[in-house]
Amino acid sequence: MIQRCHKWRQKRKQYMDQARQTADEIERERLMQAAEHYGRIVAAEQGKIDSTRGPNDKTPTTAIANPDITSDDAMDDDDSFSDFVTNLK
Repeated sequence: MIQRCHKWRQKRKQYMDQARQTADEIERERLMQAAEHYGRIVAAEQGKIDSTRGPNDKTPTTAIANPDITSDDAMDDDDSFSDFVTNLK
């Protein structure tokens, strides 16, 4: 499950990066919707992973699922995502 989550996070990031580089507004919106779709899939899968963990296991699964992304990188993606959505006009 964790490997699938990692692949979906990579796909989400790929779509977000492509959307940032695309000049066409319609294509950008399509790419952002695809990224949002993968974000929902990851959230659902993460919920499944968290529900299978024992109550004494405090290991963060996001760090295991994607060790290449630090918390700072994740914050950068989220910050730029909200800026991107508000600046679509």
